[in-house]
Amino acid sequence: MQDELTLLDGVRRLEPAALEQVHDTYYPVIFRYISFRVGDQETAEDLTSDVFTRLLSAVRDHTAPQNTLRGWLYGVASRVVADYHRKSYRAEHVDLTPAIESSTPDPSEAVSNKQTLEALHAAMDDLTEDQQEVIALRFGYEMPIREVAKQMGKSEGAIKQLQARAVAALSRTLGTRRN
Repeated sequence: MQDELTLLDGVRRLEPAALEQVHDTYYPVIFRYISFRVGDQETAEDLTSDVFTRLLSAVRDHTAPQNTLRGWLYGVASRVVADYHRKSYRAEHVDLTPAIESSTPDPSEAVSNKQTLEALHAAMDDLTEDQQEVIALRFGYEMPIREVAKQMGKSEGAIKQLQARAVAALSRTLGTRRN
């Protein structure tokens, strides 16, 4: 906890080393959390950048987090995702069939990976809102059960049950889509 408070102090003073450490430490977990919730890598990158831009704005406006950077970033990420879903629900989507980007030289593997990811995100849409949140926090944000319970205002047992049901539902959904 002391390290985070020291880091927060450096962030509030806009120290380049502190800002770099925050980015290096929290960008990957915030990105994974958002990616689990939106299902599109480019959108997740944009929304993750927005979270860190809001941190800088909060520092500038003297409304930066006082005690917990991780919790503050998660809260902002959660609101950014909610705003995105609210706006995208109202907007008409046009699929421009983006090119498949891949770090693998095998195009069939890239297509298979993309299809698996699309299937996972489609299966996530079938989960309840609480189940989606638990999966995103546990596996995307890598948050321990105790923190997820605190964040969601539920007991640890309830979180374990939500996670188990969500994983089982994903397994069933993905299993039927393969067959």
